[in-house]
Amino acid sequence: MANDDHIDVDFCRGLASGDAIEAYYRNTLVHRGPVVDTAPDHGLVWILDTLSGDRRLLDLAELEIVRIPPRYREVRVAAPRP
Repeated sequence: MANDDHIDVDFCRGLASGDAIEAYYRNTLVHRGPVVDTAPDHGLVWILDTLSGDRRLLDLAELEIVRIPPRYREVRVAAPRP
């Protein structure tokens, strides 16, 4: 999924609270949102999924995680409106 606009993340230590990410499963976007917390020793990341509005626990071993560049964060990570 890496291209000029996305940065692949291989491990939790590369993520911090507030980082905007997208998670892909078999090249399909399944989650998007800001990082809430990480468990680097276990390869886990919690995000506030803006696609569903729920908090999600993501396993880096199961998903391809990419960081959204700062210029897209406000547009793509904004919470869904009711």
